[in-house]
Amino acid sequence: MNRRTRKAAYQLAVFIIILTLLIYVNQPPSSTRTFAWSTVRYRTTARSLPAAHGVCPGLAKSKKPALVVSHVQSDGDTSWLTDSDLAKKYHLCIYDVDGSSPSSSSSVLRTPSNRAHEAMAYLTFLIDNYDAIPAPGAVFIHGNRWSWHNDAPDYDNAYLLAELNVERALEPAGYHNLRCDWSVSTCLPDMPPQGSMQMALQSKIDPWDARAASDAALPGALAAIFGRRDPAELVMLSRHEAVRAQCCAQFVVSKERIRSHSREEYVALRQWLLDGADAGTGAALNSGSGSRVVRGHGLAPKDDRVAGRIISYIWHILFLDVTGAAGRWGGSGGEGSAGMELDVLNRAACPSAQDCYCRLYGRCDLQCRSPGSCVGQYSIPPGYQVPGHGPKDEA
Repeated sequence: MNRRTRKAAYQLAVFIIILTLLIYVNQPPSSTRTFAWSTVRYRTTARSLPAAHGVCPGLAKSKKPALVVSHVQSDGDTSWLTDSDLAKKYHLCIYDVDGSSPSSSSSVLRTPSNRAHEAMAYLTFLIDNYDAIPAPGAVFIHGNRWSWHNDAPDYDNAYLLAELNVERALEPAGYHNLRCDWSVSTCLPDMPPQGSMQMALQSKIDPWDARAASDAALPGALAAIFGRRDPAELVMLSRHEAVRAQCCAQFVVSKERIRSHSREEYVALRQWLLDGADAGTGAALNSGSGSRVVRGHGLAPKDDRVAGRIISYIWHILFLDVTGAAGRWGGSGGEGSAGMELDVLNRAACPSAQDCYCRLYGRCDLQCRSPGSCVGQYSIPPGYQVPGHGPKDEA
């Protein structure tokens, strides 16, 4: 073999080795990887916790599902809830998130902070009413009646809530998002994984894109929130793995699924948001052998849009009954399984639009073009602006 041939063979061998390494490094992990996301393990070092100002009157004796409403002044008045048949169907728990309601009103439910959009109201309800959740469960919604993300042809949340069959919605797994159409969700298979290099680059190029910033921050947030009991447990997504989730933080959940987590877990999750509002606040992550204090790390992002969107990716992880019941969605998890198979969780989070419309709203026998869309049911309005009903919803 002459010198030129040897050099070419050497270069080819080096190329093959580098290519093999790149393929190995970038090979997606097994789709059946199991994540330890069943318990919130974040620990705060805050010296005091917020007082309870969100106890919903009469809830403990109610036989109706709670309707938990996150309301700010820009949502308009709440007469569409209080002066309608919705007040007969649901037990109303309306939270004043931005302090716009008169403080003298004894019926006003408060949150500790105007933080992370609807997440602060939802968590405050769960904490302050943990022992009073009614048997039929609870429905969580935003405070504006008309919004681009309401899954109705005219974007009317009053119509959706009137038609919603709470009992049927809870039948599969004790939780269901109120949206059926997959647009603006991460259910679509071509959505890039949250921790991917593409998403990280996009969040750097366009730091004002809350969607990109939230996606890029999600893997770290999951690790901070759920922690780990030992190094063998998986809590962080790889750059190839995606959490599939419906938009837009409006959902129904059963009493049993709410109570599957302790009150202290909801306190911890709310404190993760509150601690993140001040980067100087100390926080501790439970590491199994003890707690280690971190300052400015592992906390929720300061940007409300980013922090709120991260929590919107987590509701179904908290509430969907996939642990020990994976077989319903084709998983291998057995009874007593302590983790969640990601592909099972993703399938459960994104039911077909056809099944969803029929189960939740009684709209059956629809013509559906794809698993995530049915003819005449929903379309994104131009510029996310609902015609004739005020500014677009930023939640």
